[in-house]
Amino acid sequence: MAAGAKRDYYEVLGVNQNATGEEIKKAFRRLARQYHPDVNKDPDADTKFKEINEAYEVLSDEQKRAMYDRFGHNVPGSGGAGYDPFGGADPFSSIFDAFFGGMGGRGARGGLQRGADLRYNLTITFEEAIFGAEKDVEFRRLEVCASCKGNGAEPGTEPTRCPKCGGTGEIRQRAPLFNMVTVTTCDVCSGTGRVISIPCRECNGDGRVSRKRKLTVKIPPGVDNNSQIRISGEGETGPQGGPNGNLYVALQIKPHSYFVRDGNNLFMELRLNVAQAALGDEIEVPTIGGEAEKIRIPPGTQTGQTFTLRGKGVPFLRHSGRGDQVIVTRVLVPEKLTDQQRKLFQELQSTMPPGGPGDNRDGGLFGRLKDALGI
Repeated sequence: MAAGAKRDYYEVLGVNQNATGEEIKKAFRRLARQYHPDVNKDPDADTKFKEINEAYEVLSDEQKRAMYDRFGHNVPGSGGAGYDPFGGADPFSSIFDAFFGGMGGRGARGGLQRGADLRYNLTITFEEAIFGAEKDVEFRRLEVCASCKGNGAEPGTEPTRCPKCGGTGEIRQRAPLFNMVTVTTCDVCSGTGRVISIPCRECNGDGRVSRKRKLTVKIPPGVDNNSQIRISGEGETGPQGGPNGNLYVALQIKPHSYFVRDGNNLFMELRLNVAQAALGDEIEVPTIGGEAEKIRIPPGTQTGQTFTLRGKGVPFLRHSGRGDQVIVTRVLVPEKLTDQQRKLFQELQSTMPPGGPGDNRDGGLFGRLKDALGI
């Protein structure tokens, strides 16, 4: 083959001249993935990739393929060097069409547009977030019109091919001096490639109508506030029968009366009277599961001491096990005393040394504060 001469397009894709459109598409996908410059770091990968795309642009189009089968690369009236006899195809359109199904809002040539995603705000209880639940949700979304089956035309009629773009959804204009093709969305069909002469009365030509949708959403154990659950394909139907978007369920969790969550741990405050703190006690504390657990309060317990119940916290979302329940003590000094209580405290006071300034050297409260402040 002479230097600079183009290789046979069938040879480039590795198919024979009787290959079907599906065989050509499969061959293109395989080779495009193999030689894509982002994947293949060979210096010649970019050139090979462009050659593969050029071959596919021609062989995937019936009219261009027929012309190529008859004349090869020597199409009559080619206009000399630099001229593209097959219409100056966009070198990246086939890549997006083959890999992504023509998504991204393109017209009939590029595939159908995906429907919008929806967000649903769901409030659940603290316990439902911890242990999981199933919740029924109801919302409105755009669905395929039952009257026109989604094509937007009045029953008994059909959309027609757009006369301006010929059904491609695109208008291509060539600038001869620069050998450049400008591609714009067709202003007549808005990129769909179809024109509806008599719109459906049910959906006014949109092909979709608003309907209520009911679903049961499964909430996994351990979700946190502002978590989102994605339900694929439960968003709105795309225009002209395009695929559905997704539904995102955003969770809001009601606060608990005495538990506070920190990651996978649960914290609760345990209030002790001065007698319990001084003498010690055995107390039953609630857990998020509903059962009670006994903990021993040792004599001399101070405010801020903690006790931990292992594995009584929040389940981990991505692996087994649970966090802990942490109990923080708070010693309550009575604001009002009965005569008997006052007498007892007075007797107790007479047996105890009076209070005074603390020694910061023993690690007391202000000693720890000084250490923290670096003073």
